[in-house]
Amino acid sequence: MAEVETYEFLGDFVGGKFLRPDKPEETWKVNSPADLSDEVIEIQSQNNHVDRACLAARSAFMPWAELGLEKRVEYMNKLKSVMESHKEDLAVCISRETGKPLWEGRTEAGALVAKINITIEHSLKLVEDEKIENIQPHATGWIRYKPRGVMAVLGPFNFPMHLPNGHIVPALLTGNTVVYKPSDKTPATGQWMARMYEKAEFPPGVFNLVHGKAETGKRLVESEYVDGILFTGSYEVGLKIKQATLHHHWKILALEMGGKNSTVVWKDADLEKAVYETIIGSFLTAGQRCSCTSKVIVHKDIRDEFVENFYETAKKLAVGHWSEDPFMGPLIDETSVEKYIRFQEIAKREGSESLMRGKALSLDKEGYYVTPSITLVKEFDEKSVFQNNEIFGPNVGIYEVDDFNKALLINNSSGFGLSMSVFSQDQALYEKAQLGARVGLLNWNRTTNGASSRLPFGGMGKSGNDRPSAHFAVNYCTVPVSSIEHSGAFDAGAVMPGVDYTFKPKS
Repeated sequence: MAEVETYEFLGDFVGGKFLRPDKPEETWKVNSPADLSDEVIEIQSQNNHVDRACLAARSAFMPWAELGLEKRVEYMNKLKSVMESHKEDLAVCISRETGKPLWEGRTEAGALVAKINITIEHSLKLVEDEKIENIQPHATGWIRYKPRGVMAVLGPFNFPMHLPNGHIVPALLTGNTVVYKPSDKTPATGQWMARMYEKAEFPPGVFNLVHGKAETGKRLVESEYVDGILFTGSYEVGLKIKQATLHHHWKILALEMGGKNSTVVWKDADLEKAVYETIIGSFLTAGQRCSCTSKVIVHKDIRDEFVENFYETAKKLAVGHWSEDPFMGPLIDETSVEKYIRFQEIAKREGSESLMRGKALSLDKEGYYVTPSITLVKEFDEKSVFQNNEIFGPNVGIYEVDDFNKALLINNSSGFGLSMSVFSQDQALYEKAQLGARVGLLNWNRTTNGASSRLPFGGMGKSGNDRPSAHFAVNYCTVPVSSIEHSGAFDAGAVMPGVDYTFKPKS
Protein backbone atom coordinates (compact mmCIF):
# COMPACT_ATOMS: atom_id res chain seq x y z
CA MET A 1 0.00 0.00 0.00
CA ALA A 2 1.25 3.50 -0.87
CA GLU A 3 2.53 5.68 1.95
CA VAL A 4 -0.24 7.74 3.49
CA GLU A 5 -0.03 11.49 3.99
CA THR A 6 -1.52 13.92 6.50
CA TYR A 7 -4.90 15.17 5.32
CA GLU A 8 -5.22 18.89 4.68
CA PHE A 9 -7.65 20.51 7.11
CA LEU A 10 -10.34 22.26 5.08
CA GLY A 11 -12.36 23.75 7.92
CA ASP A 12 -16.00 23.45 8.93
CA PHE A 13 -18.56 22.96 6.17
CA VAL A 14 -21.19 25.69 6.49
CA GLY A 15 -23.73 26.81 3.90
CA GLY A 16 -22.15 24.73 1.15
CA LYS A 17 -18.57 25.97 1.66
CA PHE A 18 -15.58 24.98 3.76
CA LEU A 19 -14.85 27.66 6.31
CA ARG A 20 -11.56 27.76 8.21
CA PRO A 21 -11.61 29.35 11.68
CA ASP A 22 -10.25 32.89 11.68
CA LYS A 23 -9.88 32.80 15.49
CA PRO A 24 -9.34 29.14 16.46
CA GLU A 25 -10.33 28.31 20.05
CA GLU A 26 -8.95 24.77 20.02
CA THR A 27 -6.28 23.03 17.95
CA TRP A 28 -5.35 19.37 18.15
CA LYS A 29 -3.58 16.72 16.15
CA VAL A 30 -5.05 13.30 15.46
CA ASN A 31 -2.55 10.47 15.16
CA SER A 32 -3.53 6.96 14.17
CA PRO A 33 -4.02 4.68 17.20
CA ALA A 34 -2.43 1.96 15.06
CA ASP A 35 0.77 3.96 14.45
CA LEU A 36 1.41 6.99 16.61
CA SER A 37 3.93 8.32 14.07
CA ASP A 38 1.13 8.57 11.49
CA GLU A 39 -0.32 12.08 11.79
CA VAL A 40 -3.75 11.88 10.19
CA ILE A 41 -4.88 15.50 10.44
CA GLU A 42 -4.57 18.68 12.51
CA ILE A 43 -7.89 20.25 13.45
CA GLN A 44 -8.98 23.72 14.51
CA SER A 45 -12.36 24.61 15.95
CA GLN A 46 -14.28 27.82 16.48
CA ASN A 47 -17.54 27.64 18.38
CA ASN A 48 -19.37 30.49 16.65
CA HIS A 49 -19.32 28.31 13.52
CA VAL A 50 -21.97 26.23 15.29
CA ASP A 51 -24.38 29.17 15.22
CA ARG A 52 -23.59 29.88 11.58
CA ALA A 53 -24.12 26.23 10.65
CA CYS A 54 -27.45 26.05 12.49
CA LEU A 55 -28.66 29.25 10.82
CA ALA A 56 -27.59 27.93 7.43
CA ALA A 57 -29.50 24.71 8.08
CA ARG A 58 -32.56 26.70 9.24
CA SER A 59 -32.51 28.85 6.08
CA ALA A 60 -32.18 25.80 3.84
CA PHE A 61 -34.93 23.81 5.56
CA MET A 62 -38.12 24.98 3.82
CA PRO A 63 -36.66 24.99 0.27
CA TRP A 64 -35.28 21.47 0.85
CA ALA A 65 -38.55 20.22 2.34
CA GLU A 66 -40.61 21.79 -0.48
CA LEU A 67 -38.35 20.20 -3.08
CA GLY A 68 -40.22 16.92 -2.65
CA LEU A 69 -39.06 13.35 -2.19
CA GLU A 70 -38.41 12.64 -5.87
CA LYS A 71 -35.90 15.49 -6.16
CA ARG A 72 -34.28 14.60 -2.84
CA VAL A 73 -33.80 11.05 -4.09
CA GLU A 74 -32.02 12.46 -7.16
CA TYR A 75 -29.51 14.20 -4.89
CA MET A 76 -29.05 10.99 -2.90
CA ASN A 77 -28.34 9.08 -6.08
CA LYS A 78 -25.61 11.60 -6.91
CA LEU A 79 -24.22 11.10 -3.42
CA LYS A 80 -24.21 7.33 -3.97
CA SER A 81 -22.06 7.78 -7.07
CA VAL A 82 -19.59 9.90 -5.11
CA MET A 83 -19.47 7.33 -2.31
CA GLU A 84 -18.85 4.51 -4.76
CA SER A 85 -16.04 6.36 -6.51
CA HIS A 86 -14.26 7.10 -3.21
CA LYS A 87 -14.96 3.83 -1.39
CA GLU A 88 -11.30 2.89 -1.00
CA ASP A 89 -10.32 6.42 0.10
CA LEU A 90 -13.02 6.26 2.76
CA ALA A 91 -11.95 2.80 3.92
CA VAL A 92 -8.33 3.90 4.36
CA CYS A 93 -9.35 7.04 6.24
CA ILE A 94 -11.61 5.02 8.56
CA SER A 95 -8.87 2.49 9.26
CA ARG A 96 -6.18 5.10 9.84
CA GLU A 97 -8.28 7.11 12.28
CA THR A 98 -9.85 4.23 14.22
CA GLY A 99 -7.12 1.60 13.78
CA LYS A 100 -9.66 -1.00 12.72
CA PRO A 101 -8.44 -3.49 10.08
CA LEU A 102 -8.78 -2.41 6.47
CA TRP A 103 -11.26 -5.21 5.77
CA GLU A 104 -13.49 -3.64 8.42
CA GLY A 105 -12.93 -0.18 6.99
CA ARG A 106 -14.02 -1.46 3.58
CA THR A 107 -17.10 -3.08 5.07
CA GLU A 108 -18.06 0.21 6.72
CA ALA A 109 -17.45 2.25 3.56
CA GLY A 110 -19.59 -0.18 1.59
CA ALA A 111 -22.45 0.16 4.07
CA LEU A 112 -22.91 3.86 3.22
CA VAL A 113 -24.53 3.25 -0.15
CA ALA A 114 -26.51 0.31 1.22
CA LYS A 115 -28.09 2.61 3.82
CA ILE A 116 -29.32 4.98 1.12
CA ASN A 117 -30.81 2.12 -0.91
CA ILE A 118 -32.52 0.53 2.09
CA THR A 119 -33.97 3.85 3.26
CA ILE A 120 -35.40 4.64 -0.17
CA GLU A 121 -36.66 1.16 -1.00
CA HIS A 122 -37.72 -0.05 2.44
CA SER A 123 -37.81 2.40 5.35
CA LEU A 124 -39.65 5.28 3.66
CA LYS A 125 -42.68 2.99 3.41
CA LEU A 126 -43.11 3.51 7.15
CA VAL A 127 -43.91 7.19 6.57
CA GLU A 128 -45.97 6.98 3.39
CA ASP A 129 -49.24 8.93 3.27
CA GLU A 130 -52.23 6.89 4.43
CA LYS A 131 -55.79 7.62 3.34
CA ILE A 132 -58.80 6.56 5.44
CA GLU A 133 -62.07 6.72 3.52
CA ASN A 134 -65.35 7.79 5.19
CA ILE A 135 -63.72 8.64 8.49
CA GLN A 136 -66.78 10.87 9.02
CA PRO A 137 -69.79 11.53 6.79
CA HIS A 138 -68.51 13.08 3.56
CA ALA A 139 -65.01 13.24 5.04
CA THR A 140 -61.69 11.55 4.30
CA GLY A 141 -58.93 11.04 6.83
CA TRP A 142 -55.24 11.34 6.04
CA ILE A 143 -52.05 10.58 7.90
CA ARG A 144 -49.12 12.44 6.42
CA TYR A 145 -45.57 12.89 7.67
CA LYS A 146 -43.57 16.09 7.59
CA PRO A 147 -39.93 16.82 8.48
CA ARG A 148 -39.05 18.25 11.87
CA GLY A 149 -36.52 20.89 10.82
CA VAL A 150 -32.84 21.08 11.74
CA MET A 151 -31.37 17.83 13.05
CA ALA A 152 -28.09 17.84 14.99
CA VAL A 153 -26.15 14.60 14.50
CA LEU A 154 -23.37 13.77 16.97
CA GLY A 155 -21.26 10.87 15.78
CA PRO A 156 -19.10 8.29 17.58
CA PHE A 157 -15.52 7.23 16.84
CA ASN A 158 -16.02 3.48 16.45
CA PHE A 159 -18.12 3.67 13.25
CA PRO A 160 -17.32 7.24 12.25
CA MET A 161 -19.13 7.05 8.90
CA HIS A 162 -21.69 4.26 9.12
CA LEU A 163 -23.43 5.32 12.34
CA PRO A 164 -23.84 9.06 11.60
CA ASN A 165 -24.80 8.13 8.04
CA GLY A 166 -27.60 6.07 9.59
CA HIS A 167 -29.07 9.29 11.02
CA ILE A 168 -28.16 11.71 8.23
CA VAL A 169 -29.60 9.78 5.28
CA PRO A 170 -33.14 9.32 6.67
CA ALA A 171 -33.12 12.87 8.04
CA LEU A 172 -32.31 14.36 4.64
CA LEU A 173 -34.58 12.08 2.63
CA THR A 174 -37.56 12.99 4.82
CA GLY A 175 -36.89 16.70 4.24
CA ASN A 176 -34.84 17.80 7.26
CA THR A 177 -31.52 19.62 7.15
CA VAL A 178 -28.48 18.53 9.17
CA VAL A 179 -25.64 19.89 11.27
CA TYR A 180 -23.15 17.10 11.91
CA LYS A 181 -20.42 17.07 14.55
CA PRO A 182 -18.05 14.13 14.16
CA SER A 183 -16.13 12.71 17.10
CA ASP A 184 -13.02 14.75 17.87
CA LYS A 185 -11.14 11.42 17.64
CA THR A 186 -12.18 10.90 13.99
CA PRO A 187 -12.46 14.35 12.37
CA ALA A 188 -10.80 13.40 9.08
CA THR A 189 -13.55 10.87 8.43
CA GLY A 190 -16.09 13.59 9.17
CA GLN A 191 -14.34 15.90 6.72
CA TRP A 192 -14.58 13.21 4.06
CA MET A 193 -18.33 13.09 4.68
CA ALA A 194 -18.61 16.83 4.03
CA ARG A 195 -16.46 16.56 0.90
CA MET A 196 -18.86 13.99 -0.52
CA TYR A 197 -21.88 16.25 0.02
CA GLU A 198 -19.94 19.06 -1.64
CA LYS A 199 -19.08 16.84 -4.62
CA ALA A 200 -22.72 15.72 -4.90
CA GLU A 201 -23.67 19.44 -5.09
CA PHE A 202 -26.35 19.44 -2.42
CA PRO A 203 -28.04 22.83 -1.97
CA PRO A 204 -26.11 25.11 0.43
CA GLY A 205 -27.06 24.59 4.07
CA VAL A 206 -28.75 21.22 3.66
CA PHE A 207 -25.73 19.40 5.10
CA ASN A 208 -23.32 21.20 7.44
CA LEU A 209 -20.36 20.03 9.52
CA VAL A 210 -18.68 21.56 12.57
CA HIS A 211 -15.55 20.25 14.26
CA GLY A 212 -14.92 20.47 17.97
CA LYS A 213 -14.75 18.83 21.36
CA ALA A 214 -17.18 18.85 24.30
CA GLU A 215 -17.91 22.60 24.24
CA THR A 216 -18.78 22.49 20.55
CA GLY A 217 -21.14 19.58 21.14
CA LYS A 218 -22.77 21.41 24.06
CA ARG A 219 -23.30 24.51 21.96
CA LEU A 220 -24.87 22.48 19.16
CA VAL A 221 -27.15 20.54 21.50
CA GLU A 222 -28.35 23.73 23.20
CA SER A 223 -28.91 25.73 19.99
CA GLU A 224 -32.34 27.32 19.72
CA TYR A 225 -32.29 26.54 15.99
CA VAL A 226 -32.05 22.76 16.46
CA ASP A 227 -35.23 20.65 16.39
CA GLY A 228 -33.76 17.21 17.02
CA ILE A 229 -30.60 15.62 18.42
CA LEU A 230 -29.47 12.27 17.03
CA PHE A 231 -26.67 10.88 19.17
CA THR A 232 -24.58 7.71 19.34
CA GLY A 233 -22.11 7.34 22.20
CA SER A 234 -21.80 6.65 25.91
CA TYR A 235 -24.54 6.62 28.51
CA GLU A 236 -22.78 9.41 30.41
CA VAL A 237 -22.76 11.80 27.44
CA GLY A 238 -26.30 10.84 26.44
CA LEU A 239 -27.47 11.68 29.96
CA LYS A 240 -25.80 15.10 29.74
CA ILE A 241 -27.64 15.76 26.46
CA LYS A 242 -30.92 14.82 28.13
CA GLN A 243 -30.20 17.17 31.05
CA ALA A 244 -29.10 20.04 28.80
CA THR A 245 -32.36 19.95 26.85
CA LEU A 246 -34.88 19.56 29.68
CA HIS A 247 -36.40 22.95 28.87
CA HIS A 248 -36.19 22.50 25.10
CA HIS A 249 -39.57 20.82 24.84
CA TRP A 250 -39.63 20.98 21.03
CA LYS A 251 -36.51 18.87 20.52
CA ILE A 252 -36.74 15.16 19.85
CA LEU A 253 -33.84 13.11 21.21
CA ALA A 254 -32.72 9.82 19.67
CA LEU A 255 -30.03 8.54 22.04
CA GLU A 256 -28.12 5.30 21.44
CA MET A 257 -25.98 4.82 24.53
CA GLY A 258 -24.11 1.54 24.57
CA GLY A 259 -24.59 -1.86 26.16
CA LYS A 260 -23.39 -4.59 28.48
CA ASN A 261 -24.59 -7.45 26.32
CA SER A 262 -25.03 -11.14 27.14
CA THR A 263 -24.82 -14.37 25.22
CA VAL A 264 -26.50 -17.40 26.79
CA VAL A 265 -25.11 -20.79 25.69
CA TRP A 266 -27.45 -23.57 26.80
CA LYS A 267 -26.64 -27.25 27.22
CA ASP A 268 -28.25 -28.26 23.89
CA ALA A 269 -26.43 -25.60 21.83
CA ASP A 270 -24.36 -26.29 18.73
CA LEU A 271 -21.10 -25.64 20.56
CA GLU A 272 -18.93 -25.36 17.47
CA LYS A 273 -21.16 -22.56 16.22
CA ALA A 274 -21.64 -20.98 19.64
CA VAL A 275 -17.92 -20.67 20.35
CA TYR A 276 -17.13 -19.08 16.99
CA GLU A 277 -20.07 -16.66 17.08
CA THR A 278 -19.25 -15.63 20.65
CA ILE A 279 -15.58 -15.02 19.77
CA ILE A 280 -16.79 -12.65 17.05
CA GLY A 281 -19.30 -11.08 19.41
CA SER A 282 -16.73 -10.49 22.12
CA PHE A 283 -13.64 -9.31 20.28
CA LEU A 284 -14.61 -7.84 16.90
CA THR A 285 -13.41 -4.22 16.52
CA ALA A 286 -11.33 -4.83 19.69
CA GLY A 287 -14.57 -4.89 21.66
CA GLN A 288 -15.39 -1.30 20.65
CA ARG A 289 -18.95 -1.92 19.55
CA CYS A 290 -22.01 -1.04 21.59
CA SER A 291 -23.42 -4.47 20.71
CA CYS A 292 -20.30 -6.49 21.60
CA THR A 293 -20.71 -9.44 23.97
CA SER A 294 -19.59 -8.61 27.52
CA LYS A 295 -21.16 -11.53 29.40
CA VAL A 296 -21.19 -15.18 28.34
CA ILE A 297 -23.63 -17.16 30.45
CA VAL A 298 -22.95 -20.88 29.97
CA HIS A 299 -24.93 -23.91 31.19
CA LYS A 300 -22.87 -25.84 33.73
CA ASP A 301 -23.10 -29.12 31.77
CA ILE A 302 -21.11 -27.75 28.82
CA ARG A 303 -19.19 -25.01 30.59
CA ASP A 304 -15.74 -26.66 30.58
CA GLU A 305 -15.92 -27.66 26.91
CA PHE A 306 -17.07 -24.18 25.92
CA VAL A 307 -14.41 -22.39 27.98
CA GLU A 308 -11.58 -24.57 26.67
CA ASN A 309 -12.46 -23.97 23.03
CA PHE A 310 -13.20 -20.28 23.59
CA TYR A 311 -9.86 -19.75 25.32
CA GLU A 312 -7.85 -21.67 22.71
CA THR A 313 -9.40 -19.58 19.93
CA ALA A 314 -9.10 -16.24 21.73
CA LYS A 315 -5.37 -16.59 22.40
CA LYS A 316 -4.67 -17.11 18.69
CA LEU A 317 -6.55 -14.02 17.43
CA ALA A 318 -4.32 -11.86 15.24
CA VAL A 319 -3.71 -8.33 16.53
CA GLY A 320 -1.94 -5.82 14.31
CA HIS A 321 -1.77 -2.77 12.08
CA TRP A 322 -4.84 -2.04 9.96
CA SER A 323 -2.95 -2.49 6.67
CA GLU A 324 -2.06 -6.10 7.58
CA ASP A 325 -5.74 -7.11 7.86
CA PRO A 326 -5.56 -8.73 11.31
CA PHE A 327 -8.68 -9.66 13.24
CA MET A 328 -8.16 -6.93 15.86
CA GLY A 329 -6.60 -3.52 15.68
CA PRO A 330 -5.85 -1.21 18.63
CA LEU A 331 -8.08 0.61 21.08
CA ILE A 332 -8.79 4.21 20.17
CA ASP A 333 -6.53 5.98 22.70
CA GLU A 334 -4.40 5.71 25.80
CA THR A 335 -7.33 6.42 28.12
CA SER A 336 -9.16 3.42 26.70
CA VAL A 337 -6.14 1.20 27.33
CA GLU A 338 -5.93 2.41 30.92
CA LYS A 339 -9.64 1.76 31.48
CA TYR A 340 -9.35 -1.72 29.94
CA ILE A 341 -6.48 -2.68 32.26
CA ARG A 342 -8.12 -1.05 35.30
CA PHE A 343 -11.36 -2.98 34.95
CA GLN A 344 -9.53 -6.28 34.94
CA GLU A 345 -7.98 -5.29 38.28
CA ILE A 346 -11.43 -4.34 39.56
CA ALA A 347 -12.74 -7.77 38.54
CA LYS A 348 -9.90 -9.45 40.43
CA ARG A 349 -10.57 -7.39 43.57
CA GLU A 350 -14.24 -8.36 43.38
CA GLY A 351 -13.38 -12.06 43.40
CA SER A 352 -13.33 -13.00 39.72
CA GLU A 353 -10.52 -15.00 38.15
CA SER A 354 -8.48 -14.00 35.12
CA LEU A 355 -8.30 -16.90 32.67
CA MET A 356 -6.62 -14.77 30.01
CA ARG A 357 -5.12 -11.47 31.07
CA GLY A 358 -5.42 -8.52 28.74
CA LYS A 359 -2.36 -6.32 28.56
CA ALA A 360 -0.80 -3.58 26.47
CA LEU A 361 0.96 -5.05 23.46
CA SER A 362 4.19 -3.79 21.86
CA LEU A 363 4.34 -4.24 18.08
CA ASP A 364 6.59 -2.95 15.31
CA LYS A 365 4.39 0.12 15.04
CA GLU A 366 3.72 1.90 18.30
CA GLY A 367 0.01 2.10 19.03
CA TYR A 368 -2.71 1.37 21.56
CA TYR A 369 -2.70 -2.38 21.05
CA VAL A 370 -3.96 -4.80 23.71
CA THR A 371 -4.50 -8.54 23.93
CA PRO A 372 -8.00 -9.97 24.45
CA SER A 373 -8.98 -11.00 27.97
CA ILE A 374 -11.29 -13.56 29.57
CA THR A 375 -12.59 -13.24 33.12
CA LEU A 376 -14.22 -16.15 34.98
CA VAL A 377 -16.96 -14.70 37.18
CA LYS A 378 -17.32 -16.95 40.20
CA GLU A 379 -20.37 -15.26 41.73
CA PHE A 380 -23.00 -13.07 40.14
CA ASP A 381 -23.18 -9.76 42.01
CA GLU A 382 -25.80 -7.24 40.97
CA LYS A 383 -23.77 -4.49 42.68
CA SER A 384 -20.46 -5.38 41.02
CA VAL A 385 -18.59 -2.56 39.28
CA PHE A 386 -16.98 -4.93 36.78
CA GLN A 387 -20.16 -6.84 36.00
CA ASN A 388 -22.32 -3.77 35.42
CA ASN A 389 -20.14 -1.27 33.55
CA GLU A 390 -19.45 -1.03 29.83
CA ILE A 391 -15.68 -1.41 29.30
CA PHE A 392 -15.58 -0.88 25.52
CA GLY A 393 -12.61 -3.15 25.06
CA PRO A 394 -11.93 -6.84 24.24
CA ASN A 395 -12.93 -8.30 27.61
CA VAL A 396 -15.60 -10.89 28.33
CA GLY A 397 -16.83 -12.32 31.63
CA ILE A 398 -17.96 -15.97 31.68
CA TYR A 399 -20.69 -17.09 34.10
CA GLU A 400 -21.90 -20.60 34.93
CA VAL A 401 -25.64 -21.30 35.50
CA ASP A 402 -28.16 -24.14 35.35
CA ASP A 403 -31.32 -22.01 35.55
CA PHE A 404 -32.49 -19.92 32.60
CA ASN A 405 -34.20 -17.46 34.94
CA LYS A 406 -30.79 -16.85 36.53
CA ALA A 407 -29.37 -16.20 33.06
CA LEU A 408 -32.06 -13.57 32.43
CA LEU A 409 -31.36 -11.99 35.82
CA ILE A 410 -27.64 -11.71 34.99
CA ASN A 411 -28.46 -10.16 31.63
CA ASN A 412 -30.89 -7.62 33.08
CA SER A 413 -28.79 -6.61 36.08
CA SER A 414 -26.53 -3.98 34.54
CA GLY A 415 -29.28 -1.52 33.60
CA PHE A 416 -28.17 -1.57 29.96
CA GLY A 417 -30.51 -3.26 27.53
CA LEU A 418 -29.22 -3.33 23.98
CA SER A 419 -28.52 -6.83 22.70
CA MET A 420 -28.67 -10.47 23.81
CA SER A 421 -28.11 -13.82 22.11
CA VAL A 422 -29.44 -17.28 22.95
CA PHE A 423 -27.71 -20.42 21.66
CA SER A 424 -30.09 -23.35 22.07
CA GLN A 425 -32.21 -25.73 20.02
CA ASP A 426 -35.12 -25.06 22.38
CA GLN A 427 -37.44 -22.45 20.88
CA ALA A 428 -39.35 -22.18 24.15
CA LEU A 429 -36.23 -20.76 25.84
CA TYR A 430 -35.82 -18.24 23.04
CA GLU A 431 -39.47 -17.22 23.38
CA LYS A 432 -39.02 -16.89 27.14
CA ALA A 433 -36.12 -14.52 26.47
CA GLN A 434 -38.29 -12.48 24.10
CA LEU A 435 -40.41 -11.48 27.09
CA GLY A 436 -37.92 -11.73 29.94
CA ALA A 437 -34.79 -10.11 28.52
CA ARG A 438 -34.83 -6.32 28.80
CA VAL A 439 -33.22 -5.72 25.42
CA GLY A 440 -34.12 -4.15 22.09
CA LEU A 441 -32.27 -6.78 20.03
CA LEU A 442 -32.52 -10.51 20.67
CA ASN A 443 -30.74 -13.00 18.41
CA TRP A 444 -31.16 -16.77 18.22
CA ASN A 445 -28.04 -18.85 17.49
CA ARG A 446 -26.21 -15.76 16.29
CA THR A 447 -23.79 -13.31 17.92
CA THR A 448 -24.93 -10.11 19.64
CA ASN A 449 -23.11 -7.75 17.30
CA GLY A 450 -23.77 -6.86 13.70
CA ALA A 451 -27.22 -5.62 12.74
CA SER A 452 -29.40 -5.03 9.69
CA SER A 453 -30.59 -1.66 8.43
CA ARG A 454 -33.83 -3.41 7.50
CA LEU A 455 -34.58 -3.86 11.22
CA PRO A 456 -34.90 -1.33 14.06
CA PHE A 457 -31.79 -0.83 16.20
CA GLY A 458 -32.22 0.42 19.73
CA GLY A 459 -32.20 -0.66 23.34
CA MET A 460 -33.91 -0.35 26.69
CA GLY A 461 -32.78 1.15 29.99
CA LYS A 462 -29.40 2.86 29.83
CA SER A 463 -28.93 1.78 26.21
CA GLY A 464 -31.42 4.20 24.71
CA ASN A 465 -34.55 6.33 25.05
CA ASP A 466 -37.03 4.37 22.92
CA ARG A 467 -36.00 5.96 19.64
CA PRO A 468 -34.66 2.97 17.69
CA SER A 469 -32.52 3.79 14.67
CA ALA A 470 -31.76 1.88 11.42
CA HIS A 471 -35.08 0.94 9.76
CA PHE A 472 -37.06 3.05 12.27
CA ALA A 473 -34.93 6.21 11.91
CA VAL A 474 -37.50 7.78 9.58
CA ASN A 475 -39.95 7.77 12.51
CA TYR A 476 -37.95 10.15 14.69
CA CYS A 477 -37.09 12.31 11.68
CA THR A 478 -40.75 13.06 10.96
CA VAL A 479 -43.93 14.36 12.60
CA PRO A 480 -47.22 12.59 11.80
CA VAL A 481 -49.92 15.08 10.76
CA SER A 482 -53.59 14.01 10.91
CA SER A 483 -56.10 15.63 8.58
CA ILE A 484 -59.86 15.37 8.14
CA GLU A 485 -60.86 16.65 4.71
CA HIS A 486 -64.56 17.37 4.15
CA SER A 487 -66.03 17.34 0.67
CA GLY A 488 -69.78 17.78 1.33
CA ALA A 489 -71.89 20.92 1.41
CA PHE A 490 -73.02 22.53 4.64
CA ASP A 491 -75.72 20.48 6.37
CA ALA A 492 -78.11 22.83 8.19
CA GLY A 493 -79.72 19.84 9.85
CA ALA A 494 -76.49 19.05 11.68
CA VAL A 495 -76.33 22.33 13.61
CA MET A 496 -75.70 21.55 17.27
CA PRO A 497 -78.30 22.16 19.96
CA GLY A 498 -78.25 25.65 21.39
CA VAL A 499 -76.78 27.26 18.29
CA ASP A 500 -79.05 29.73 16.51
CA TYR A 501 -77.34 29.81 13.16
CA THR A 502 -78.72 31.52 10.09
CA PHE A 503 -76.32 32.32 7.29
CA LYS A 504 -77.12 35.54 5.46
CA PRO A 505 -75.47 35.73 2.04
CA LYS A 506 -74.63 39.06 0.45
CA SER A 507 -77.54 40.35 -1.55
